[in-house]
Order: sequence, then structure tokens, then C-alpha cells
Amino acid sequence: MSSPSTGAGPNYSRPLALLTVLFFMWGLLTSMNDILIPYLKKVFDLDYWQAMLVQMAFFGAYFLGSLLYFAISVAKGDPIARMGYQKGIVGGLLISGIGAFLFLPAARLVSYPFFLSALFILGLGFTLLQISANPFVAILGPERTASSRLNLSQGFNSLGTVFGPLIGGYLVFRYFAHEPGEGAGAVEIPYLSLAITLIVLAILFSRARLPRIGQSDRIEAGMTALRHPRLRWGILAIFMYVGAEVSIGSFLVGFFGRPEIAGFSEAQASPYVSIYWGGLMIGRFLGAISLSHLGRRAKLAATFLIPAIGFLFLAFNLSRSEGFGYGATLHLMLPYLGFLALVAAMFILGRSIPARTTFIFALVAVVLLLAVLGTDGRTAMWCVIAIGLVNSVMWSNVFTLSIEGLGRDTSQASSLLVMAIVGGAVFPFTQGLIADHYGVHASFWVPLGAYLYISWFALEGHALRAAGEEVEAS
Repeated sequence: MSSPSTGAGPNYSRPLALLTVLFFMWGLLTSMNDILIPYLKKVFDLDYWQAMLVQMAFFGAYFLGSLLYFAISVAKGDPIARMGYQKGIVGGLLISGIGAFLFLPAARLVSYPFFLSALFILGLGFTLLQISANPFVAILGPERTASSRLNLSQGFNSLGTVFGPLIGGYLVFRYFAHEPGEGAGAVEIPYLSLAITLIVLAILFSRARLPRIGQSDRIEAGMTALRHPRLRWGILAIFMYVGAEVSIGSFLVGFFGRPEIAGFSEAQASPYVSIYWGGLMIGRFLGAISLSHLGRRAKLAATFLIPAIGFLFLAFNLSRSEGFGYGATLHLMLPYLGFLALVAAMFILGRSIPARTTFIFALVAVVLLLAVLGTDGRTAMWCVIAIGLVNSVMWSNVFTLSIEGLGRDTSQASSLLVMAIVGGAVFPFTQGLIADHYGVHASFWVPLGAYLYISWFALEGHALRAAGEEVEAS
């Protein structure tokens, strides 16, 4: 594997730009699940735990796909090291395209198991994309700015998650929902369009000239990645983070529909779900600037400019979705403006240090969840939406801290970290069981423990990994 470039090394701006399109697409498709869950719940008259099988199928594919990848790498050596990151990305896009296309027969047959199978295949494709694309972005440049690059790419991923609920909510709940006929036909055209887009992207990536980083003639078999203590702690942190992020997003439509919260219809709740995901976008773009090598003045200016632009963008989307005047929407979103100011201050306190920043953000997530559990009405609504903001840098920072300095073990380590995305299957299912027995509001105790662990990981766990490595090296 080629070593990361130095500041005077190759210019990777073009491959990074192409990869941002990829991150955008899988963000859009992932957040579409938050619209698919209430839609299929209504079509098939499901309980909450049954509806959460959507996330179980999708994120369970991450676990099984990554487990298969890891087993192959142990037995025969790392597949990415053999074929390179580019072919891994193309393969992932093709598999995902097939999964999205299978929504058509699932809708025609009105079969919930068929929908779950299509989601599983879609998730398998995304598994290969995650294993290939995340470390590819991290090593396309100096190691010291890896978190900045991955936050930037994840920012575009979050831009996709903003548009997912907006597009999905409009097409599924408003436009195609009014077409004549019974069944689940409202998802046919949206997912067919997405399938075609994924196939076109696969063709574009297959013909693109990307650097051959990650391909090697020396393939080493065995569980080599697990010898790194930092990775073992990071796997659990990724499991906790993805589980909490996905579980919260999965319950937003139902939570906002509760009479004691906002009493929204599904269509009314969709744009507010996009604000939750939009917080990840704003925070990740802020993280890309904060953790970069830019000067202090540029960072300070961006710390206040990016939230302002993001706020106006999200307010504009909300005004168009709800038909409000722009001024009325800005007034409605004033609580969110306060949370944006808080996050800007948190980045300043983070001092461009990934572990310190992650600790601060995880701790604030704990406080926000306690506020959600202890209040109702618009206070609880805006506090849970604000968790999207503090979720923003956790994935990128934990991922890059976990693979830092792993060299030839990077791809295998990436497969283990992606395997931990199964948290996105376990947490929603668990929260669904709690919601069925104790109510949606009380179910938010489930993700609270995840943020407590991440805060420990960033503060103490990171230091323990470093100490373990010193002992191991000696």
C-alpha cells in the first residue's frame, strides 16, 4: 500500500470530488429508510418492532457482509488489497443498484419479506462501499488531516440525508400516495430512479482515473488488524454511535406525531426529520474546517459562517415543504439557531483535536437526550433534532482514530469497523420493543448509554489504546 502523501505530494482533489458524489448518494438512500418505516408500517399494519425490521435488514447486511469480508481476508488475504479501492466501489454500487431495483417486484407483490430482502441486498452493496470509500478518503492525503477529509466527505453524505426525507416524504406520502390503486406502489418510481442512478455511478467510477492506492502484490492472511488495541476500542464505539444515530432518526416521524410532542402528520414530520439529518451536514462541514490545516482566522470565520448558511438552507427547505412564509419559518426555527451557536462554541472548545472534540459532542448528546426524556412539546422536539448536530463528527473522528497508523491492515480494520454498523440494526429493534411496551417517549433511554460510552472512549479509551500499543510494541 502506498504511503499517505505529504503536504507537497500528489493533488487528490479530483478523486475526492468524485467520491463526494458517492457519499451523497448513500446518505440519501440511508435516510430514505426513515420515510420507508412509517410507510410500510401503515401498508402492512405493523407494530413498531416489526417496522424496525427495515433497519434490521438494512444494517444487518452491514454486519453479515463485513463478517464475510473479514472471513475472506483472514483465510485468503484482504480482498481490497488485491483488487484496489476503485473496483471495490464499483462492485458496491452494482450490488446496491440491484437492491434498489428489487423494490419494484416487492411493491407489485405487496410483500413485506420481499421488501426486507431488497433492503438487505441494498445494505450489502453499501457495506462494500463503506469498506472501500472511507479508508480511501482517509489515505488520500496527509494522515494529520484525515479526519478533516473524512468529515468533508461525510458532510456531503449528510447533504444526501437532508434531501432523502424531503424527496422521499414528498414522493411517498404526497405525490405517488395519491395515485389510484392499492398496495405499496408509491415506492416504485422513487427506487427505480435510484437504482438507475446507482448503475450510472458504477459505470462512471469504472471509467474514472483514480490513484491505485490500496492495491498490493503482497497479500497477508490472518486476523492481523485485531492486533491493534485502538481498533478494538473503536469497533465498539462505531457500534454505539451508528446504533444511536439510526435509532433516533428511525423514531422521529412517530415521535413528532405524538400529541404531547407536536401532533404532526407523517407528511408534516418529514421536513423536520431532514433538519435532524441536516445537523449532521452542518456539523461535518464545520468539522472539516475545524480539523484542517487552515489558519486560525479562517477557521473562526467558517465556524460562524457555515451554521448561518446551513440555518438559512434548512429554513428554506422547511418553508417550501410546509408552505409557510420564509419569515414565519425563520421565527419557528429560532430554537435551532441557539443550538447552532452552541455547536460553534463546542468546536472552538475542541481546539481542532479529534478526541477532545468527540468527547465534548458526545457529552452534549447525553444532556440533550436527558432533556428529551424530561420534557415534552416543542422543547423535546428541538432537543432531539439538535442531536443531529452533535452526532456530526463522531463517525469520522472515531473511524480515523481507529485506523490511524494501521498501514496494510487498514482495509481489514475498515471491514471490522463497518461490521460494527450492525448497531444500526440492533438499536432500532431494541428501541422498538421499548416503544411498544412503554411508549415512544420512554424509548429514548436506549441511545443514552451509547453516548456515555463514546464520551468515555474519546476521553479515557483513546488513552488506554495508546498505552496498550506501547506495551505491545515493546
